[in-house]
Amino acid sequence: MTMWTITPEAPGSPVAAALWRAYYTEVSDRWYLLYEGHRTDPAELEREIAAATGAELAPPHGRLLVGRYGGTPAGSAGVRLLDPETAELTRVFVAQDMRGRGGAALLVAAAEDAARALGARRLVLDTRGDLVEARALYARLGYTETGPHNADPYAEHWFRKELAPVN
Repeated sequence: MTMWTITPEAPGSPVAAALWRAYYTEVSDRWYLLYEGHRTDPAELEREIAAATGAELAPPHGRLLVGRYGGTPAGSAGVRLLDPETAELTRVFVAQDMRGRGGAALLVAAAEDAARALGARRLVLDTRGDLVEARALYARLGYTETGPHNADPYAEHWFRKELAPVN
């Protein structure tokens, strides 16, 4: 039986970079196709991928996690501290051909554990209206919709979850 394994990863590693590229390409193309009828301009895609290195997800104030399915990198989730008790959940992604195998819930649970290890008592996140699968996932995992915690121009929905302390 093939299993998921989730381990910390350096944000600048080749594996992290490949997953970031896949994630960003998918969400950017989805937005452009929905609102403008075309995929992301390749030059813009390259600029945006290069600009978002993920450095904020590195220790000591963040963690990037990679999920591997049968040893193959297949997803990611990151957390970064916004303040001593609040972490932001970001870059939650599962490769399209690996979806439906439970990886997203496992990645989010591992990110919650990583946030607790950083001292966070709550997680917040934002997402877009068209990412209905993400909104359903977060609601199913106990996140509640709340008011904005940032001014991201693409954010349309904000969620939070109080993290139970580790016993």
